[in-house]
Amino acid sequence: MSNLAGNGCDILIPDEERKTLAEIERSIITKYRKVIWSKFMKGIKEYKLVEEGDKIAVAISGGKDSIIMAKLFQELHKHGPVKFEMEFIAMDPGYHPDIKILLQDNCSHLDIPIHLFDSGIFEIVDKIAKDYPCYMCAKMRRGALYNKAKELGCNKLALGHHFDDIIETTMLNVLYAGSFKTMLPRLKSSNFEGLELIRPMLYIREKHIEAFTNYSGVWPLNCACMVAAKKIGGKRHEIKALIQTLKENNANVEKNIFSAAQNVNLESILGWVADGKKHSYMDDYFD
Repeated sequence: MSNLAGNGCDILIPDEERKTLAEIERSIITKYRKVIWSKFMKGIKEYKLVEEGDKIAVAISGGKDSIIMAKLFQELHKHGPVKFEMEFIAMDPGYHPDIKILLQDNCSHLDIPIHLFDSGIFEIVDKIAKDYPCYMCAKMRRGALYNKAKELGCNKLALGHHFDDIIETTMLNVLYAGSFKTMLPRLKSSNFEGLELIRPMLYIREKHIEAFTNYSGVWPLNCACMVAAKKIGGKRHEIKALIQTLKENNANVEKNIFSAAQNVNLESILGWVADGKKHSYMDDYFD
């Protein structure tokens, strides 16, 4: 039996409900080949996310996205043409003990050898950002993961953001930040020299990750945040609901939001920022 929980604890799920490791690994390149494995490989190849000699820190939160990402990297390492190394890093930001046990149990069952380290971020965030903890938590988590990746001699840090994360972030920036920005598939760290952040799951849809998770029988962690569990849902949930509403009249709305970030026409926008400097279309208009 395993302790399986979202933000609660002490929920017991029989181990026999989980697929075997062999079944889970086989499903990635058979049952979910088209919607997960092929999409993963598309991102890897298109943006050259994995290169010869890389040492990649694969960030494991214990959630559904990082779990499938870890297995995808293991398959790539076994069968891919490029030789690279991996380290699986998992941070405990202050989980309830049962949540930590679940994380360790899932990784053990899935043969993911994690470096688990403590950070105490939940406690810090609860003190300094009580009203809006999620942004600060994400920022601090990123810094802690970079530090661990650097400590292990890695040159890349892989995060499990997927297609839906990217379009939701794009809409969040447009509607709430007044800027057009999205998550990039590859980004050089400005604070950790020699480290790059990569997002190899950018083409994978969340619904397909959920389908894989349900098939595997592994119960991943949700946010598991002891701070946010007491708060009202954030803006990201509003954006997710908005996109679903828009889909009722336009089935391609998600694809179009994603495509918009790939098809920015600099001749038809009022302004942009490059290398930290603001530019206006008026600069060119009077040339």
